[in-house]
Amino acid sequence: MSDEQAAPPVIAVTGLTKNFGEKRVVDNFDITVPKGAIYGFLGPNGSGKTTTIRMLCGLLTPNGGAGTCLGFDILKDAERIKEQVGYMTQKFSLYEDLSIRENLDFVARMYRLDRRKGRVDQALIDLGLADRQKQLAGSLSGGWKQRLALAACLLHEPQLLLLDEPTAGVDPKARRDFWDEIRRLSAQGVTVLVSTHYMDEAVQCDFIAYIAYGKKLVDGPAAEIPARIGLITWKVAGPNLAALEAELKTKPGAEQVARFGASLHVSGTDEAALAALVDSYADNTAYRWSKEVAGLEEAFIYLMAGARDNFARDAA
Repeated sequence: MSDEQAAPPVIAVTGLTKNFGEKRVVDNFDITVPKGAIYGFLGPNGSGKTTTIRMLCGLLTPNGGAGTCLGFDILKDAERIKEQVGYMTQKFSLYEDLSIRENLDFVARMYRLDRRKGRVDQALIDLGLADRQKQLAGSLSGGWKQRLALAACLLHEPQLLLLDEPTAGVDPKARRDFWDEIRRLSAQGVTVLVSTHYMDEAVQCDFIAYIAYGKKLVDGPAAEIPARIGLITWKVAGPNLAALEAELKTKPGAEQVARFGASLHVSGTDEAALAALVDSYADNTAYRWSKEVAGLEEAFIYLMAGARDNFARDAA
């Protein structure tokens, strides 16, 4: 057993609940996060991901639930948790009229860190910011702002990173570079909790929790999620996919039909019914069918289709 597997979980909470007025935005949420894991929160905008993250790191007080983060009680020790967590918000929150170095030095002063100059120098090197250290933050592109924000999060050497939609609005290369850095930190034993709605980021995570409208729908190792909900998928390619999609949506067994590039993914939880559906097209040689391993995106679409918006429900 590795040290990470033997260690107690970095986060272990049960029944986490948060209300804003009469609206419940997080409803009875449980999560256990092992040390060194990259744990992804996947869900649509407004699903409660950010609120949950803020409760876990001591920025919001839950209305219900209990548990620990970094060994501290989430209700009693919020200040202790905040001291040991790096939190990267979705919106860039550093000073745009200060340079990269000045921003990092300011954050180091806020944390009252020793060896301040050395820590800032190392952060500039680690995140590839040294050559730009005199550049004003306000003049940076989205990808460079992201690097600066991550560097600021890491100055006090946190053991837990909470990242809220960290790559929103940045280009694909910047996103790849960001995830390379996250994997490097995870390999060093830093635990990362990240909220996202990008599927190509979800596959980077060791564990996934699907959240919709304040409720956790399913969680577990990322590779096991489709199997946990029992999702079976067939891929079909051929001509006039729009008409075929409309037709398949009327067929028994096809609980979900989704376009993926030049093919359709037809999914459901009744394997026999899906097989019968595929057999019914056996004489139509224009279409090519193949059984696929259901992926995270198919699982996400399937779960979202069955979720109910708590705001819409209350308004009905």
